[in-house]
Amino acid sequence: MAQAEQDSNVTLENQASAQQGITLSSLVYDLIKPVPAEPYWYLQASVYTRHFKKNPDHNNHQELIGLERHTENSYLLGGATFLHSYDKRSYYGYVGKQFDFAGTPFYSKVTAGLLYGYKDEYRDKIPLNRFEIAPVIIPSIGVKYHRLGAEIVLLGTAATMLNIGFQL
Repeated sequence: MAQAEQDSNVTLENQASAQQGITLSSLVYDLIKPVPAEPYWYLQASVYTRHFKKNPDHNNHQELIGLERHTENSYLLGGATFLHSYDKRSYYGYVGKQFDFAGTPFYSKVTAGLLYGYKDEYRDKIPLNRFEIAPVIIPSIGVKYHRLGAEIVLLGTAATMLNIGFQL
């Protein structure tokens, strides 16, 4: 009888451990899982940039133009070109995911990709840019009104940018 109780307790502990593991993996999966969405193209441009540290060499007019393809499962891929903080042409190719806040016009977005354009004397201005191509992760929050959108984009510890866009 004592052995049966021990076996029962071990089984209960294993089930509890498995449920905790499932709970953690379920949370991660719920965050990144595909969510049905209407596919569309999104064209965007920067309208305002603010660097966190005042520096007369910083360019606050990025002239960003970007195009994204949002898929039927809330993922996206895109590309953008812009003038970086030191007024040189740069390029960003990326993939990401948009998280719509149910019942509201608000959303958040996270993209990850490769950034090219911080060359020569600017190479060390961004982390992990040893070969003049750096991996980056860029979060943003936005709001939609019909086919128009506006996003506040966090550019690491350097700046924040306001983009406006139009769903094609």
